[in-house]
Amino acid sequence: MQKMKSLLPSLKEKKRYLVFEAIPVNSKLNIKQSLLNSVMTKIKNLLGVFESAKAGIMPIEFNKSTNKGIIRVNNQYVDKVKSTLLFINEIESQQVIIRSVGISGMINKAKTKFKAAE
Repeated sequence: MQKMKSLLPSLKEKKRYLVFEAIPVNSKLNIKQSLLNSVMTKIKNLLGVFESAKAGIMPIEFNKSTNKGIIRVNNQYVDKVKSTLLFINEIESQQVIIRSVGISGMINKAKTKFKAAE
């Protein structure tokens, strides 16, 4: 049986790590479901099934104490995902503001530079 060749680095998907922050409008954020999963479903609804599949969106982690999370995105769809974060204003009938904190090419830099994981 022959071994399958791996992809060249130039053909691999280039990914970026988008750090976002959830700011509650009225009171403390009290969401039963994971906020990261809620944000992901909202992004998929706003982008559509095919666009979100091309974007390669994948949730990485969410820190409840700082209300910051990290999403992995294809580098060509970073602007579209950032713009869909603007349209999210309600999660489980709670008013929230989702703000993009920054973008990084490496996950460790995203965690330390934007203090997403403390």
